[in-house]
Amino acid sequence: MTERLHERARRIHERALIRAWEYRQRNHSKGVWYRLRRLLVDAEEVWIIDDSGADILEAAGLSPHPVGRELSPAKRVFFVSARELESVRIKRQIPVRMSAELLQADNIALVPIVHS
Repeated sequence: MTERLHERARRIHERALIRAWEYRQRNHSKGVWYRLRRLLVDAEEVWIIDDSGADILEAAGLSPHPVGRELSPAKRVFFVSARELESVRIKRQIPVRMSAELLQADNIALVPIVHS
């Protein structure tokens, strides 16, 4: 009986170590995909914008989300309201999902889901 309890305790400890490693990875480069997906969960719309549009948003006081800098090549990812997005002339809406189109874009504007 004691041997079975020791084996069970060893397996529980092993699972706890793996879970702790996975949580640590969320805060490092390996967790960048999780953090990017998490941003998309809060987005109602995704827009690809040009460099001048991203410059306009930065000049308006918006700062890019840190997850964009963790990607290679780095991207500027903004959370903007629909009103702030009106100031950007060149933009193209894409589906809200991880896609090649999203990953190839240099500048991305996310419009958050508005809860009523």
